[in-house]
Amino acid sequence: MARVKINIPEEFPFFTQINIRIADINYGNHLANHVYLEFMQEARMQFFMHYGFSEKNLGGKGVIMGDTAIVFKHECFYGDALTIAVTAVAFGSKSFDLIYRFTRLNDSEIVCEAKTGMVCFDYDKKETVEVPEAFRKLFAEAI
Repeated sequence: MARVKINIPEEFPFFTQINIRIADINYGNHLANHVYLEFMQEARMQFFMHYGFSEKNLGGKGVIMGDTAIVFKHECFYGDALTIAVTAVAFGSKSFDLIYRFTRLNDSEIVCEAKTGMVCFDYDKKETVEVPEAFRKLFAEAI
């Protein structure tokens, strides 16, 4: 079986920290798979806010998730603190990827690498649109 491979950049411009709550734990006594998506959304919201944007206003237009990929590397447990690094890469005319690296704070172990393919979207017209230049130019070196 071929494994998903995500191209992880060497540098990330944004970091946030999330603590694992008891509600995030599954019957295997580790972080539930679906919670990674929730943590990615939280990190994404904070990433956009850091640059003065939001999912509904990325330079005048919104974004919608087109795809996602998650590569699990190590378990996480209740009480662990995670640092989530985020960056934007692989810009197309109407889309870009957000890359995430989850690192456990207490031992610096990379526990997960992920990406979300984000598509710029006009929610009023229900159609895809060009990536707003105001956002694109922040990450010009990644294009």
